[in-house]
Amino acid sequence: MDQEEYTRLPGIQPDELLVIQAVTKDMNDTQRQQFFAFYKSRRKDQQMLMIMALIGFFGFAGIHRFVTGDIVMGIIFFITMGFCGIGTIVDLINIKKMTSDFNQKEAVETANLVKMMK
Repeated sequence: MDQEEYTRLPGIQPDELLVIQAVTKDMNDTQRQQFFAFYKSRRKDQQMLMIMALIGFFGFAGIHRFVTGDIVMGIIFFITMGFCGIGTIVDLINIKKMTSDFNQKEAVETANLVKMMK
């Protein structure tokens, strides 16, 4: 696989890279191009999620949870103002793992979508 595609993904983590390589290894070039086109639009950047979590201190707590698809926790964060700020602090500490987990899940879903389009 051409390494150029991987470098176009800002802030890619090693574990995310391993998942992407695993799900794209059996794809032809056209499928790989489709995968990267879809995946780039679906993945989240760690810095963006961190900014959204910080917004929780000054306004809408839990917006980062809504963006990553964790709707129930987003609602709980919103109602409790981020567990009185403590939950938001914990999420800021764990933002790298949260982003990586979300992006890995999106990589698998995107790969399945591309494979269904054969």
